[in-house]
Amino acid sequence: MAVAQTDLRCTACGGQCAYSPREGALVCDSCGTAHEIIDDARADPAAETAYRATVPDVPVAERSHAHRCTACGGSVIIEGAALSERCSYCNGPLVRTLEDVGYPAMALIPFQIVEDIAWQNARAWIAKRLAAPAGLAASMEAGRMATLYAPFFTFDSTELVDYWGTYTTKVGKQRVRRRETGVFETRFDDLLVPASPHITPLIRDGVLHDFDPGTLRPYAPAYIAGFPAERHHLNVEDGLMAKQRDKDLLIRNQIQRHSRRRLSNIGYNTATSGVRYRRILLPVYILHYEHGAKAYKVVTCGLHGKTFGERPFDHRKLFGYAATISAAAVLVGLLYGLAGLP
Repeated sequence: MAVAQTDLRCTACGGQCAYSPREGALVCDSCGTAHEIIDDARADPAAETAYRATVPDVPVAERSHAHRCTACGGSVIIEGAALSERCSYCNGPLVRTLEDVGYPAMALIPFQIVEDIAWQNARAWIAKRLAAPAGLAASMEAGRMATLYAPFFTFDSTELVDYWGTYTTKVGKQRVRRRETGVFETRFDDLLVPASPHITPLIRDGVLHDFDPGTLRPYAPAYIAGFPAERHHLNVEDGLMAKQRDKDLLIRNQIQRHSRRRLSNIGYNTATSGVRYRRILLPVYILHYEHGAKAYKVVTCGLHGKTFGERPFDHRKLFGYAATISAAAVLVGLLYGLAGLP
């Protein structure tokens, strides 16, 4: 991911450039000149690599502008001028290192929305929270909005599924449990898997619903100029292990659809073939804020702005809502009784 800093200099004035989601181009911090990013015509962002267990997946060491968090251990690359000395993942302090070992990204989707939109979405998300404690909006406004290109895998695979399970059927007047077995083939295409232990479910959910592999572009350092980006540090085997939980849920859902019965005690074996993968970077905004001396995050996808978050609750308001709902239920029951309805 390393790039000579001269590649990010403005050709008009020599100033430092950074990627602008608003312009979709490199923009000079000094004179404001926009420079078009021209993708390498030889690079295919849709290209995938076939996985072969017998071929070593060896990381690459390079001298780069790496920064490591002293709190969570996260490591990010910042091409161009560092915009922050805080970690995008946890808001902890960053220290500069001279070497980073990882795997090169194959493709990315650059930031599509600007930071102002991320703030608007975070405010709207907070405003819709029921049972919010007093001062929550003010706490959010005092927070820090971080940017990040987060590392993900996409995986393709073909799965031959041999399954079994039990179901209940009626025979005469009795209900009888029976066993069912079956075999089917299914294919996963561009299954998105986090490629870092620092990508929490909140961050993953913030990206997952907006991801469109058709909008990937060839990786180029210009797209991440001025933005922290975590390199890929997991090998493909680790990525496939991380994929297992999502694959298991999807296969179990497909077993239910294939059976057309309500199965329980489901088990299965699967033969996996045709594994292909990409290493990609996806953009997120992460709002770090504190309330009541506790840290929270609101994550906005940098693609189309889907927003998910963490928040505290006012337990007195929760009790009040519960009491109101209970009272309403009792009142409805009394009215039904007075009306003589069943």
